[in-house]
Amino acid sequence: MPAWKILNRIKERFAAAVERTDVPANNRLFVHVRPGDLREVCRHVFRDMDARYVISIGWDDRPHSGGFVVSHHFSFDKAGVLCCVLVRLPGDHPKVDSVSEIIPGANWAEREFQDLLGICPEGHPWPKRLVLPDGWPEGVHPLRKDVAWNHVPEGYNHDAEHRFEDPPPGCVVVPFGPFHPTLDEPEHFRLYVEGEFVRGCEYRGFMVHRGIEKLGDSVLTYNDIPMAAERICGICGSVHNVAYAQAVEQAAALGVPLRAEYVRTIMLELERLHSHLLWVGLACHIVGFDTLFMQSFRIREPVMWMAEKISGNRKTYALCVIGGVRWEITHDLKDEMRAMLKTLEKEWLAVAGAVKGDRNLQKRTKGIGVTSKELVKEMGLVGPIARAAGVNIDCRRDLPYAAYDKVDFDVVVHEGGDVWSRVLVRVLEVFESIRIIRQCLDRMPDGPLQAKLNGELPVGRLGVSSVEAPRGESHHMVVTGENNRPRRWRVRAPTYQNLQGIPAMIKDQRLADMTISLGSIDPCFSCTDRVETLDIRTGGSQVYTQTELLQMTRQR
Repeated sequence: MPAWKILNRIKERFAAAVERTDVPANNRLFVHVRPGDLREVCRHVFRDMDARYVISIGWDDRPHSGGFVVSHHFSFDKAGVLCCVLVRLPGDHPKVDSVSEIIPGANWAEREFQDLLGICPEGHPWPKRLVLPDGWPEGVHPLRKDVAWNHVPEGYNHDAEHRFEDPPPGCVVVPFGPFHPTLDEPEHFRLYVEGEFVRGCEYRGFMVHRGIEKLGDSVLTYNDIPMAAERICGICGSVHNVAYAQAVEQAAALGVPLRAEYVRTIMLELERLHSHLLWVGLACHIVGFDTLFMQSFRIREPVMWMAEKISGNRKTYALCVIGGVRWEITHDLKDEMRAMLKTLEKEWLAVAGAVKGDRNLQKRTKGIGVTSKELVKEMGLVGPIARAAGVNIDCRRDLPYAAYDKVDFDVVVHEGGDVWSRVLVRVLEVFESIRIIRQCLDRMPDGPLQAKLNGELPVGRLGVSSVEAPRGESHHMVVTGENNRPRRWRVRAPTYQNLQGIPAMIKDQRLADMTISLGSIDPCFSCTDRVETLDIRTGGSQVYTQTELLQMTRQR
C-alpha cells in the first residue's frame, strides 16, 4: 500500500483535522494535524490501522515559525511506509495531549521532550523526570535554541539524589546497579522483591547523557555528525552513521551511487556479525558457559580484522559522508572476505550445534524473560526481542535501504518469546548476514563512491531513516538547516524502546534470572564517563573522575 493510500484512509476519518500533508515518496508520509485532534489521530493510526509505534520527537522551531513541533512516528511495516503525525504548538508554554495511555511505548519519549524542551504532555500517566540530572534546576530546557550547548545553569545541585517510588507492600528493595559486575555501563534498576521473586521495578538511567543531539544542531556540521553518530554506541556505530546520512539524503532528495549503497550494506552486515558473535559469547558467560564465550570471541576476531583492513579501524569505521561513503572494497579485499566468511560459516555451524544441544543453557534460558506479541505491540519493542516473540519485523526487508532490496535473505522468527528464543534468533541471523555479504560481493557494480553536491543542502526539510541494528531498529530524524548543519537531529536507538519492556519481562520471575533477562535485550546504556590511565614505567594505574579530567585539560 503506497503512502497516498494510507493518507486517504486517515483523511476519510479526520478530513477536518488534517491541516497539511507531504508525500515526498511512496514510502514516506508526513501528516500535520490540529493540536486538539492529535490524540485521536494517533489512536486511529496505532489501533485501527495497526501501525507500529516508532518514537515521538519534539523540537524548538521558534526562530523559524515562532513555535514548537511534536512529531509521532509510526511504521506501516507490511506497506513499507514510515508515517509522521505532526502538530505545531505555540512558543509560549507549549502543551500537547499525551498519547502514552493509548501508546504505552511513548511514555519515555514524551517525558524526554518535557525535560529537554519544556513541552508539557498533558494527561501523561507518570510525568516524572527522565533524562535531566536530578539536580538540574526547573525551567531550564537544554534543547531549546536559546540555551547554549555548553551552558551550566545557576542552581545546579551536584549532590541531589533521585527520588524513587515506595516499594509495594511486603516487598524489599534490591538495587541492581548503577554499577553491576556483568554490565559495563551505568544503569540502575530498583527491584521490588518478595522472597526470591521480582514483583516490580523502577528504572533510572541517562547517567552519562552526552548531549550529542545538541552538538549536532549548534556546533557540528553535516559531515561532522556521522563521526559523532558513530560514537552513540560502541557496537552499532555504523548503523547510526548510515541512518543519519540516509535521513539527510532523504530530506535533501539526494541520490547515492549504487556502489556506495553496496558498501554500506556490507559494512552493516559485518557489524551485525561481530555484534551477534559478541552477544552470544557474553550471554554464555552470564550463565556460566565460558567455553563457548571464549570460542565466540575467537571466531569474532577475523571479522574485526576485516573491518580494520577496509576502514583502518576495528570499530568506528568513519564510513559515511552525505551522498556516499569514504572506503572502497577492492578485488583483493573481496577475495579475502570470501575466505573469511567461509571459515566463519564452518566454525559457527559447530557453535550453533553446541548451543542447540546444551541442556544446561536451555534450563537457564527457556521460559525466562518472556515477551508476548502484545507487549511488543504496546511498547514498540524491536529487533531480536520482537522476532523471538513471533513478530515478523525487520526494516531491512520492510523499509529497505542501501542495497537490501537487491539481495535475498530470510527474517529469522521464533515463537517462544523467551531468552532461549533470542539466543536462537541471533545464532541463525549470523548465517543470513554471511549470505547477504556474499551476494553483495558478487553483485556490487563499478562506479563512484560519492555523489557530487552542488551548493548547500535545501533548508527546512524533514527526513527520517530506519536502519536495522543488531539490537533492533535505529531511527533517525533530521530537519535540514542553515550554517551547513541540521536544525534538529533526533536519534532513537533500539535499546530506548526495548528497555521499557524489561519491567514486564522480569515481573514474577526469580531475582537470579534478572541478569540474563536484561542481558538478552543486548542493552546499550551509554559510553563510560571515566578514564583509567596506566603508567607504563611503573605499572601503576589511576582512575580520574570527569571533574578531575576537566581541571587537567584547563590547566594544560
